[in-house]
Order: sequence, then structure tokens, then C-alpha cells
Amino acid sequence: MAKKKVEDKSQVNGDNTRNEIENLSTDDEPNFSDPEGFVDKISDEELLGDILKQKPKETDGVESVIVVDGVPQVGPERMEKLQMVINKVFCKFGTIVNEYYPKTENGTTKGYIFLEYASPVNAIDAVKITNNYKLDKNHTFQVNLFTDFKKYDDIPDEWEPPKPQPYVSQGDLHYYLLEPDAYDQFVVSCGSGSMVQVWLNSQPEPTKLESRDRWTETYVKWSPLGTFLATFHSQGVALWGGPQFTKYMKFRHDGVEFADFSPCEKYLVTYSPHSSHNSEQKALIIWDIRMGIEKRSFSLEGPAVWPIFRWSHDDKYFARIGHDILQVYETPSFGLLEKKSLKLPGIRDFCWSPTDNILAYWVAEDKDVPARVTLLEIPNRIDIRNKNLFSVADCKIHWQKSGDYLCVKVDRYTKQRIEKNERKYSGMYYNFEIFHMREKEIPVDSVEVKEPIHAFAWEPVGMKFAIIHGEQANISVSFYGLKTGQALSLLKKFEKKACNHLFWSPAGQFIVLAGLGNMGGTLEFVDTNDFTIMNSTDHYETSDVEWDPTGRYVVTGVSVWKVKRDWGYWIWTFQGKVLKRENLDRFAQLLWRPRPPTLLSVKQQKDIKKNLKKYYAQFESKDRMRMTKASKELIEKRASLMKEFNEHRDQRIQQWKEQKTRRLELRNNIDTDELDSDTKNVEEEVVEFFIKEEVVVLD
Repeated sequence: MAKKKVEDKSQVNGDNTRNEIENLSTDDEPNFSDPEGFVDKISDEELLGDILKQKPKETDGVESVIVVDGVPQVGPERMEKLQMVINKVFCKFGTIVNEYYPKTENGTTKGYIFLEYASPVNAIDAVKITNNYKLDKNHTFQVNLFTDFKKYDDIPDEWEPPKPQPYVSQGDLHYYLLEPDAYDQFVVSCGSGSMVQVWLNSQPEPTKLESRDRWTETYVKWSPLGTFLATFHSQGVALWGGPQFTKYMKFRHDGVEFADFSPCEKYLVTYSPHSSHNSEQKALIIWDIRMGIEKRSFSLEGPAVWPIFRWSHDDKYFARIGHDILQVYETPSFGLLEKKSLKLPGIRDFCWSPTDNILAYWVAEDKDVPARVTLLEIPNRIDIRNKNLFSVADCKIHWQKSGDYLCVKVDRYTKQRIEKNERKYSGMYYNFEIFHMREKEIPVDSVEVKEPIHAFAWEPVGMKFAIIHGEQANISVSFYGLKTGQALSLLKKFEKKACNHLFWSPAGQFIVLAGLGNMGGTLEFVDTNDFTIMNSTDHYETSDVEWDPTGRYVVTGVSVWKVKRDWGYWIWTFQGKVLKRENLDRFAQLLWRPRPPTLLSVKQQKDIKKNLKKYYAQFESKDRMRMTKASKELIEKRASLMKEFNEHRDQRIQQWKEQKTRRLELRNNIDTDELDSDTKNVEEEVVEFFIKEEVVVLD
């Protein structure tokens, strides 16, 4: 009976539900509209974010378009030539897929054009480089992105002054020049940049200033004046400066392997050798260091010798050699000087004067036309001196640091004969052509050497140069001197020396004769005032020698890049006394931080040298105090260690005394600590007991 009531109740409920649904479907239709005043709090981005990303933009299709104003207005007859000029300027930034030249009713161009690139990146690069590009004296390009016109159209009528931005200091980039004791800095790199350290060459021990792991991926490089430290990465080059070596600027250039600074540190040249295989990637880029922007890029064809560009001393000009041409560019336009290259058939090499806008180049022989060395004045392109040379195999150009002299080392043939209307040469001899740059009409001295030349080096400050010459079994080192109005003279000749490199002190007078490579790292320190050999020694397998900027210290290093073992560096005095030996795992390079030229006049420098004895006592006293301080610090350190040892020893003795009662209990009240080895009366009992037994079944 109860079961039946439950079934009847469920049937009644089902009927009621069915009736309600039928009433809804017939009388009141469902309403899915939002009520009046409803505000949807969910944005379209939250619901359809992935789909909205594919929504077309107004700028799609025009981001790759640029507008060039300032184009010459020409008629139909000159239209083809104009298009060639425009394509020559703008095609180097990428592929131009479309171009439009608006014209008047009579077919004359209106002075502006539209260019469309294959990629928006190409359009951006074209705007950066070609805006304000001077085509000629009457036409200068004004280049903008097509999408920028919307921005210009939305400029408000009323000008509002920009909000002042907080000043962010990058630190004192020249703080190291204010070091009170004039200590120099040097950077040490290990492995492929696995560790980079910056040290201060303080006395008696160097002081570590900075140490970072993976600071660079390959190597490091100082800028010419020492302001920046450059590090190399797969994505580009970064510059660091200031007391904490904070990042000053970064330059994006994928695959960069080489970088070169202009002498005044205004510009940076980066080179990616592998970019030559990728037409869309730039191989060579010149950057403005302070602005961090690209000034111009270049493409390269064929093998290149680094540095590709060579700079004038004042950053106004840079040049490179092409096929039978010399290309000289000017800054800040970065265009060819006078818009044309110098045609010099047979040009082989050139080099700028370190103090004047004069470059020296040499041209090889061509049939009956002799070889020639020429001094060219820039920017007027006037030949101020020529020297013809015969039977020339090769030339090397060496400028003296002060620009007073130029030496051209000439390799010459001794014999020649004619075979099948061709001239054949054999035998070699050598001579040096010395140009006196500061004298009237630039006279030239010649020095002939019959033996092979292994090395040549000018004295940085002075009028001497040194050469290493002779056969391998009998190598000699000769020093020559120059005086104004006098002939070149031999000052000294050292015979039977085991050396193949010359390293002059930056201050002159002192030189290191080094035998690198297979000569085992022999070193000789020579004073060229009286040609005294101050020390003859060696640093086994030395691969590098580096003088500090002051000429007081010299470093010899064994680099992992050249040697397979015993890596590290030694620091020496200019007299050849070892101050520090440092062995480092995978040591790669050590570079002294350069210093800018002195602000003292020549007269002030002479006065200081003249009165040097007056300052000697002051410097000696300071050195003595420094060494005394170092000795005092060493004594204090040893005293502190001794004090710590005595305190530890006293604590252990006190602990030993406190544990004596317990020891007596464990030893049956026999004080074994006080017994002599002969009087000890202690019975020794050996107790053996079974610990464990294991049975292992061997298969």
C-alpha cells in the first residue's frame, strides 16, 4: 500500500513539471536579451584574445611603404635616369616590390615618390639612413614612413611643453684618470670569456676591481682612449664604462666577430664575416657611439682583411681599398669624398699619418712602370711626395707615432731576366726608405740591408728605430738614429740574439727583445740611451708582451689561444725584475687600459723631466710608506692569526681539564694523563665477540 502511494506521488509531480514546460512553450517564450542597464564586465580580449590577434589592422599593407620628398622634378626624357639613381640609393636596404612616381599633367614628377619594400624592417632602415641624405647641392631627401602621416595629422593645435625626464647619470667615464697614485688598470680574460676580471696595478699587490662570469662570449677590447670596455656576444657588441662598469650602449649585429673604434671614439665599426652568405644581413656597420644609432652599412665581396676601414687621426675621414681604387669617406655624411673614388691601378696598401690628414700608399710595378710610394693630402687630394721604386716584390708602411717620420720597408729582387716576353726575378735584398715629414720638400734617406728582415719598430717617443735581421742561425738587432738635417746613422748592433719581436716602451728609451713562438720565450730588457742590457731572462713559451701606458711595467703572457699548457702571466718592471707570477686556468688575454694623450704642453713636460730630482724624494717617501704599510698589514695579519690560534688552544686545554673527572671514571680512577710511559701500570685486556655472519651463495 505504501509503495503504491509513492508511485502515485511521483506521477503527479511528473505531470506538473510537464504542464509547466508546456505552458512556457505556449504562453511565455524564453528571453535571452540583457536586461535594461546591464553592463558586460568581460572584454572581447578575454573571450576572443587569440582570434582578435588575427584581426586586420589599418596599417597592414602600408607599413613597408616610405615617402621620399625632395626628389628632383624631371620630365619624361630624364625619368629613366632618375629611377636608376633612386634605386641605387634605396635598393641596398632591401627588395623594392613597388614604386610610384606622382606626375603633373605634362608628365613632370612632383618632387616626391612612394616606395614599397618587401619587409617593414627594410622600410625602417631606409628611413633611418636616408633621411636628410644629400643627393646634390640642390636636393636633400626627407624620408618618412607612410604610417607616420597619421601621427603628424594628430598633432594638437596647442603646443604643450614636454614633461622633464629625470636625469640618469651613467657615471664618470674618466674616473680612472683621477687615481691618486696614477695606478693603471688591466683586464684579464680566461677561456672564451668564461671569466673576465679588471685589476688595479697597485703596489705591492694588484687589487681586484671587478670580476664577472660570462661577461663576454669570445674576447674583450678597450677603446683607444680607455673610456669603454667592449664585450662580444652572438647578438652584437656591448660597451661598459664608469666605476661599476655599467652598460653604456649596445649595438645589435648578429654574428659579430670583430669591432674597431675610431681614434677619437666617436664611431664603432662592427663586422660579421658570416653575413656575406645572407643577402638580407649586413656585413659591416658603422655606429655612432654616443647616440647608439647606425650611420651606414656596407656589403663586402670577396675576402676581407681586418681592419677593413682605416681612420684618420681626427675621425673626419676613413678609407678602404677596392679593386684598383682607394675609397675615402668623410664624416658625418659618411659619403664618398667628392662623391668619387680614387682610381689607382695596382694599389696594394695604405696607412694614415697618426697626426695629420695625410695617407701613404704604394702601387705595384706594371711592366715598364715602376712601383711608387705616394703621400696624399686629404681632403684636397694633392700628392705632396712621390718615390719611384724598381724591382719591388713587396712594401710595408710604418709611421712614427708623432708623425715626424715615415718608413717604407721595401723587399727587392736582385736579379731579373726575360723569358717569353715576361720578366722573371730571383734573389732578394731589402732597404728602408725614410721620409722626413717635417722638413722642406720631404727628403728621403735610404738604408740597404742584404739580410732578411724579421721585425721593424719605431721608438714611440724619440728618433730611433730598431730592426731584427739576419739568417736564423745568426740573428742581429740594429738600432738607427735620426736627427734633423743629418744623415741616418747606425747607433748600435747586437749580434747573435735569439729574438724575433721588438716591443718599445710607450715612453721610449726602453725596449724588450723577445723570442716568441719556437724561440721559447727569451727576453732581453735594453736601455737604448747607452744600450745597456739590464736583464737577460725568459718566460717559457711566452706568446704575448704588453707594456703599460706609462712604460713602468711590462706583462708577458702564455695564452690558451696559442699554447697548450702553462697558462698565465707575469708582471715585470721596465728593468726586467719579476713582480708577480700568476698561473690561471685557460688564461686568454691581458690588456692594459689605455690613457688619453696628456693635457700638459711640451714645455710643461720638459720642465717636469728637468726637475724630476726635486720630486724624487717625495715619490721615494711615498713608496717607503706604502711598503711600510704593507709590512705593517702583514705583521698585523700574522698577529691576528696567532691570537686566534692561542685562543683556540686555550679553549681546548680548558675543555680537557673539565673532562678529567669523567676520564678518571672511565679508567677506574687511574690518572693515565699524569703517568710516564715507563711507569704506567695499566692492564690491557683483549675481548673478542662475534658480530655477524653472512652466507652468500655463488651461482
